[in-house]
Parts: sequence; C-alpha cells; structure tokens
Amino acid sequence: MNLFQQLEYDSLLHRTRRHFLRDCTTGIGALWLASMTGRAWGAEGVLKRDPAHPLLPSAPQLPGKAKRVIYLHMAGSPSQLELFDHKPELAKMDGKDCPDSFLKGKQFAFIQGVPKMLGSQYPFKQHGKSGQWVSDRMPQFATVADDVCFIKSMYTDQFNHGPAQLLMHTGTQNPGWASTGAWATYGLGSENQNLPGFIVLTSGGKNPDAGKSVWGSGFLPSVYQGVQCRSQGDPVLFLSNPPGITRGLRRRTLDAIGEINSKSAKESGDPETLTRIAQYELAFRMQVDASDAFDIKQEPAGIHALYGTQPGKESFANNCLLARRLAERGVRYIQLFDWGWDSHGAGENEALSHGFKDKCQSVDRPLMALITDLKQRGLFEDTLIVWSGEFGRTPMRENRNGVEMKFVGRDHNPGAFTLWMAGGGVKGGFSYGETDDFGYQSVIDKVSVHDFHATLLQLLGFNHMKFTYPVSGVNMRLTNVTKPGSEVVKAVLA
Repeated sequence: MNLFQQLEYDSLLHRTRRHFLRDCTTGIGALWLASMTGRAWGAEGVLKRDPAHPLLPSAPQLPGKAKRVIYLHMAGSPSQLELFDHKPELAKMDGKDCPDSFLKGKQFAFIQGVPKMLGSQYPFKQHGKSGQWVSDRMPQFATVADDVCFIKSMYTDQFNHGPAQLLMHTGTQNPGWASTGAWATYGLGSENQNLPGFIVLTSGGKNPDAGKSVWGSGFLPSVYQGVQCRSQGDPVLFLSNPPGITRGLRRRTLDAIGEINSKSAKESGDPETLTRIAQYELAFRMQVDASDAFDIKQEPAGIHALYGTQPGKESFANNCLLARRLAERGVRYIQLFDWGWDSHGAGENEALSHGFKDKCQSVDRPLMALITDLKQRGLFEDTLIVWSGEFGRTPMRENRNGVEMKFVGRDHNPGAFTLWMAGGGVKGGFSYGETDDFGYQSVIDKVSVHDFHATLLQLLGFNHMKFTYPVSGVNMRLTNVTKPGSEVVKAVLA
C-alpha cells in the first residue's frame, strides 16, 4: 500500500466507534454515493482529501457559477453615505442636532453627547441602464455600474475594526477560526499546483487591524491559509535561493527532508506532516512560477494605462492587476486589503474632504479596470469579485468628548453598510435591500454577515449547512454553528 493508505490504516487503530460510524467510507450507502457523484465527500459534508496532495482540484457539492474569488476589502470601512447609499432626506437634516432616538441604547467608538447630523459630502448621480446611484468620487467605477450587484442592507454586530474584520472573513469575531479563503481552497483545491491556492495582497502601508487571522486557516489544515505576497521585490520573502545554493542542491535537500518527514508521518499517523512535505514542494515550484506571475512589467502599455499601474511600487492598482494575473493562472482565492479607510475626521488624512477623497481616487480606476479586464479575457462570468469594508459609517458627524472637530468625519456604524459583488453568478445592474432615510439602519431585506457567507459559498457550489469540518466532535462551518438561521440571498443570484 502507498503512504496515504498506510496512514489511513494506522489512524483507524485510534478511531472511536463514533468516528467510525460517522466517517467510514466503506459502507454500502457511502459506496453508492461515491459511485453516483464521483466526489470525495463524506457524511455531513466533510470532504475527504489526500494530505499528500491537498490542493488538487475538487468538484463542489453543487453546480457553482464561480470558479474563483477576488475579494477587495477596504480596511477601516469607507462611508456608504459618500459612495453608494444616496440619502436626500439626510441632506435636509445636515447641521441639525441628532435625534435622541438615534443615540439611545447605541454604542459608538468615539461619539459622545449630541452630535450634528451630516449630509453626504459629495453629489450622487444615477448611472447605466440600471440607474445605479454612485457618487462623483467614483467616476470610472460608475461606467461599469451595470455589471455590479449592490447589497445596501448589510449589517454586523461588531463596531470595532479587529472583531468586525474577523467576523467578515471568518464568520466569528474570535481569533482562531478558518477564513473564507481557506474554506474555498479547502473545498475546491487549486487549478494551479505551482502557486498557493489562496494569495493575499496588501496596500495602504499597513495590514488590517485584525492581523493575519483574517486569512488564516484556523482549524483547517495549514496548507489552506492565505499566503501573503508582495507586489514589489520577491513575491514571497526568501523565495530566491541564497548565495551558493543551486536549484539542484535545493532539490536534493528537499528530497532528504521529504524522506525524514515521510518516515515521521508513517510512525505518527499525523496528516499535517504530509501537508508539510506538500508545502515544501510547492515552495520549490513557486520559485519559477511565482516570479513570472508577479512580473507586471510583462503587461502591455495599454493595460498599465487602463489600471493606472506603476511597476515596482506598492499600490492598490498594481494589486488589482496582479489579481487578474493570478486569476488567469488558476489561483482559487485572491484577497486584497487596502488600508486607510477609517474616516473619523481626527486629522486631515482621516477627513472626508481630504484622506477619504484621496483613497477614492486611488481605487476608482483600478476597480473599473479589473472588471473590464476580466470581461475582455473571458474570466468575468466565473470570477466572483467582492468589495466591502467591515461595517458602515454614521449619518452623524463625529465628535470627540462631545466637541466638534476641525475636520469632517463619521464614526463606526454596524447597523448599515454597502457591499457589492460582480461576475461569478450574481445579477449585474441590481440593487438589493435598503437602509432607512438616513442610512443609519438596514430596514428592508436585511443581510447579515452569515447570510453573505452562505451566498458566497452557494456561488462556489457549496451548501453552507453541509460544508463542514470536524473539530473536537463538532462539525464546524463558515456560517457559524452557534448562530443558526443564515440564508442564501437568492435574489442576487443570476
């Protein structure tokens, strides 16, 4: 028998009856299921993967429209009221004292006392055949409004950045859980065995507040965690061989390490040891493929003009172009974090009239370019693009210690924010859900973070209730076993 079969045999010696009854794949029912589906799915939605080849492509449970995901997270949370949620009634309240009903029982990061209401700082206009509302801060993005599906009724129960980011990307505000990218890569594998299945790119000078947990694998095998790459220099630190080490010598070194790890795996029965071997081999193959994939200098001048890219610099534009290059090379999940969207107004860089304006300008063209470029390459229909922050902003002007600040900004608002998707099986030119007249609370067709996760998994071909991973006797899932009731937002599906 091969090494994987030996590990399976050895591990059976340590299985309890409960595990045997749940996971045994030799029963008549399981044999019938395997013959009917041809898939490696066990009972209760648990995927059976070969730990020696953890990234091999796997068919999803259901027919999925999206083959890959590009997730664009604006870390700090941009104001929906200055971008996509048009509220004329709020403009009429501009400068007036905030009603007491808006403050009673609410928690804020900074607001105290009675703040002033704050109308949108920028004008809105309808765009495209669909008449989507977009502010003048996104003139380039507005040209592709008919390709975009807005969810304007998102809400969360977290009002601080770190926990809200964790909830948005792992389904819980607590560290240690598997991220959406890890789930997608675990379920589908990767179409390219020479690159990581889940790649993370950052811009804006800082990582998100929640740190690397937002792209972690949690309780899933570590091979499914996101690999943070750089948009300048070597894509991954230490990717190049050190001086004096040839590729041949590195190959012989890995072979020797692989023999030791294989022996350890056979003795211990720990599949993570085989995963370690697979990761070493992936790193070896990446030395050639990653350098090519991240070399945006290969792109023609017209593409650089489309995105507004500058090779050699870290930028959101460069990362959007890299995301397209990685998507066409078969990377399953590409996650971009752009830091600097926390528009409190505490300083010029956080002011809606300054820092926010600059951030919009830095992402406007790349967002349009990414959608346009994917469409012209035939990748748009099966690539799901997601854009979001971790929560919204208040319709009140932020104050500090009850005193109005020099610069204009908004505090955190978990009650309402906007998320948009494009491609990958969602309706283009469509808007779902509504907030109240002031953009303060989601009131019509409310969508929780767990509802969004259920919808994302559905688009990838998974039943969120039956896509699980066993942890300490509990079949864990992305949509959170402790809070049932998550639903797919079917209205946004094409």
